[in-house]
Amino acid sequence: MTLMQNVLQNSEIGVCVTQVPENLNILATQDCAAVIWQRRPLPAFQAWIDGLGSAVLPSTRQILKPQDVDTVLSQVCDTSSVLDGSHWRHLIEDIAELSKLFCNLMAAPYVRVRLEPITSNACCKFHIDAITARLVCTYRGTGTQYGISHDGAEPERIFTVLTGTPILLRGTLWPEQPRSGLLHRSPPIEGSGETRLVLVLDPIFDLEEEI
Repeated sequence: MTLMQNVLQNSEIGVCVTQVPENLNILATQDCAAVIWQRRPLPAFQAWIDGLGSAVLPSTRQILKPQDVDTVLSQVCDTSSVLDGSHWRHLIEDIAELSKLFCNLMAAPYVRVRLEPITSNACCKFHIDAITARLVCTYRGTGTQYGISHDGAEPERIFTVLTGTPILLRGTLWPEQPRSGLLHRSPPIEGSGETRLVLVLDPIFDLEEEI
């Protein structure tokens, strides 16, 4: 059995799971509507980011070349008053690496990087994004939730992606027929006191169309 077959065999409801980033390209497989890169954050890093005050969590939304992500996020760090250190450097390097992996996978010259602290019920309805594909990684708080919709109804079984674990999701512009019915949402956290830190990456193929 090949590694690719093993990954697909261990998937649930059209969501494939891989232990290594090199296999993220299984998103192109016919029966794979999403890919989870199964990994666990470093305990010291997770304790650090969970302990940061919400006011100093970084926030940015920019369209960048993947090779520029590291430099730009370092500037965002200074702007948001987060002290530099090994944990902050780890976060920057991880986002930069995810951006490069995602752009290579999508053959996209640019990436829209959205890094955002969330305290409300943002996008809490199950949906599919009107893009080709999207990468989401929740560095702090409850991860993205997903499930299969039957006849447009809300999923009966809801799965939650682990904190620090990237998930690649197909959008409506992905040439998929028939649709898998896989929907996702941000977890409803309004009133819980929870602050999430979420990274969203979208491929940008034509910069002029985005201006």
